[in-house]
Amino acid sequence: MSGWRRNEGRNASGGDIYGKKKQQGPGMNDMSGGNYVTEDGRKIGGVLMEMKNITLRFGGVTAIKDISFDIHEGEIRAIIGPNGAGKSSMLNVISGFYNPQEGEVFFRGSKRPPMKPYQVANQGIARTFQNIALFEGMSVLDNVMTGRLTQMKTNMLAQAIWKGKAEREEVENRELVEKVIDFLEIQAIRKTPVGRLPYGLKKRVELARALAAEPKLLLLDEPMAGMNVEEKEDMSRFILDVNDEFSTTIALIEHDMGVVMDLSDRVVVMDYGKKIGDGTPDEVRNNQDVVDAYLGVSHD
Repeated sequence: MSGWRRNEGRNASGGDIYGKKKQQGPGMNDMSGGNYVTEDGRKIGGVLMEMKNITLRFGGVTAIKDISFDIHEGEIRAIIGPNGAGKSSMLNVISGFYNPQEGEVFFRGSKRPPMKPYQVANQGIARTFQNIALFEGMSVLDNVMTGRLTQMKTNMLAQAIWKGKAEREEVENRELVEKVIDFLEIQAIRKTPVGRLPYGLKKRVELARALAAEPKLLLLDEPMAGMNVEEKEDMSRFILDVNDEFSTTIALIEHDMGVVMDLSDRVVVMDYGKKIGDGTPDEVRNNQDVVDAYLGVSHD
């Protein structure tokens, strides 16, 4: 997969649907103070989330063992590894679905206590799922609108009456959702029940729902899984556009190494619950421990 690299997305003008403006870096690589500038000139901010010595167990099985890494604001951070490495478990720790037995999670400089998933969502963390989790009987528009629930403050009675503040709130949120739908080029199916859609479009609708929440950190669990080459190219383009246009920080799990190497700024590699590599795509590609984990080693 090499058809879509950074800065080849369709939206390169610098505007975005949230009314923000992306920043341009000076074109140098400087990681002093936790910030750095990528080779293509994007300015990456300080640490947004930090995982410190995370250990997660299920009974007698250790899914994650003493792993530490961070995610910088504005970057695309990949988590890779062979099947069973613990990647999805780590993403579930980041999203607050799992609480580790050992270690600490820091978000925006503050230690995060054990939280319910909805509390994590209120912090500005949204995600997609390895197995699509949409409402099959609802339209695309209604599915994407569910991403705005954390932003809607009127109570159930006011929403039932749908006058005054509740009506204004609904209209404002729907306007943003329509912009997300336009951005991801799914206008033609906005009123179609999700259950009628092919797999690739369902994946895009799930991305739209997460994006509608205006996340500070977007978690993508195998966004290319089950896609053909054309669908992968489209999804890669949209991921780059989301990062470029909205300055959204992205952490993703993906098995397609071509996609990972093309999209990611930094990569952390897991194997059997342990971290075996962490760095730029080139550094990871040339890490012998990573090569051995994927290709196997001789035990002569």
